[in-house]
Amino acid sequence: MEEQVISSSSDAKKRSLWPSALRWIPTSTDHTVAAERRLLSLVKTPYTQEHVNIGCGLPRSKIRWFQSTSSKPRFINTVTFDSKEGNPTLVMLHGYGASLGFFFRNFDALAKHFRVIAIDLLGWGGSSRPDFTCRSTEETEAWFIDSFEEWRKAKNLSNFILLGHSFGGYVAAKYALQHPQHVLHLILVGPAGFTSENESIPKRFMFRAIWKRALLNHLWESNFTPQKLVRSFGPWGPDIVRRYTLASFGGNRIAESLIEEESQVFTDYIYHAQAAKASGELCLKYLFSFGALARSPLLHRASEWKVPTTFIYGFRDWMNYEGAVEARKNMKVPCEIIRIPQGRHFVFAQNPIGFYSAVCYACRMFIPPDQSNHSLPEGLLCM
Repeated sequence: MEEQVISSSSDAKKRSLWPSALRWIPTSTDHTVAAERRLLSLVKTPYTQEHVNIGCGLPRSKIRWFQSTSSKPRFINTVTFDSKEGNPTLVMLHGYGASLGFFFRNFDALAKHFRVIAIDLLGWGGSSRPDFTCRSTEETEAWFIDSFEEWRKAKNLSNFILLGHSFGGYVAAKYALQHPQHVLHLILVGPAGFTSENESIPKRFMFRAIWKRALLNHLWESNFTPQKLVRSFGPWGPDIVRRYTLASFGGNRIAESLIEEESQVFTDYIYHAQAAKASGELCLKYLFSFGALARSPLLHRASEWKVPTTFIYGFRDWMNYEGAVEARKNMKVPCEIIRIPQGRHFVFAQNPIGFYSAVCYACRMFIPPDQSNHSLPEGLLCM
């Protein structure tokens, strides 16, 4: 697998004759790979990294998500952490604008009880970034669900716990609806998709000036992504990401702020993952309307749920937990909702201890009693 990383780096060098310091967008495949390694060096648990081949499609493939001008095999960047034999498998999916390294503060603790596997979704992070050819909600969902299923087959996995954050929660839930036989338990962390286009717009998206909303809606429908903004700033892009990191993960508004070393390495990692070729990021307008309201709401499919589910939210998460409360009313499987104090949308990074406790509690039926406290820790609210 290491050979694939080297090969990707060589291709990147051939495509650009300019050293990164002289490029308008100072990044490359080499930079992305190195940034991930630096970030994961902060994790104490040994791990293996691989590029899992999920196959390729011909340029005129009938499988829409495979359509591309390139016939090169696609791969999913995968990191697996060492664990005790017999531990349950926990597969972790990142959110929109993120990648597997966003969970770096959780790997050590979770690896005590799980075989943790974190991946970059197709078109994100260190995974392949094929041309995004989808033009509908159905095709876009297939891009992520089918590529994940091909990854599962390649890894020969079944009977695993599937955890998804935000947009990754949307993908995880949609996958579990199509392939429930492989998922033991579903953990949705601040998931997208539990509100719909027809519902009222939350107050945070209301604007006094109508033209402001119209402009932002136009940018949304034009697929003007946050990543495009980072690229447009060229050599000033890293500073934009640094401010984002500080706003989302720094300061004393959260339980555990990033220390300086973590902040620098994490910022560098985020920048190179964001500034790389646009691919999976272009999914947004096909899955959600402006305001992150789902075009194919999960809320409307709650009665079809076949996998026991735990929802996890930070107390100050901008994703509204009331959508989960509504969904649970129509679910025919066990469902819990856990809220974690001193956490917002990135609760796993903002309160990693609380997040670890919530995940262990959600998976208490899979963890031996002598390995973990199965009672809900004080401060966490289970609904």
